[in-house]
Amino acid sequence: MAQSLEITPIGTVIGGRAEPTDDHWGGPAIIRLNPDFPVEVVQGLEEFSHLLVVWQFHKASPDDVALHARSPRNNPAWPPTGTFVHRNHRRPNQLAQSFPCLVKVDGLDLHVTDLDAIDGTPVYDVAPYFQHASPLQRQWSASISAGQLGALTSPRGPISRAPLPSW
Repeated sequence: MAQSLEITPIGTVIGGRAEPTDDHWGGPAIIRLNPDFPVEVVQGLEEFSHLLVVWQFHKASPDDVALHARSPRNNPAWPPTGTFVHRNHRRPNQLAQSFPCLVKVDGLDLHVTDLDAIDGTPVYDVAPYFQHASPLQRQWSASISAGQLGALTSPRGPISRAPLPSW
């Protein structure tokens, strides 16, 4: 087994939602990067509509990890799937990825919408999101996202989604 990894947050979520919930991610928030970073670390980022953000479920209890299969949201209409198929805090390292819309870059403040982290969340990495690098997903998982996300938009207008395969 690999060694443990100790990492330091590069920023913090400011604003947005105050409490963790499964749905309703739409509001604005700021990812405030470490003030010790030079502003050049974000040079060119404003050219992208969305980001890939790695963050921690910092309010989750390490005792609430679930290493078993269950139906997403406990909905019996969806097939049971394992821990690493779910996008919730019940993961061994309690880390998550989000793909928020980048509204603007203001110094080391990244103004975003649709970030499913909450106020005070430690952020461990930020990168531009490349839609062409997106993997395919199972058809049933699209029904989870479709009800929550609606249409993807950016400050420059709507973004089209590639059709999902029906495996």
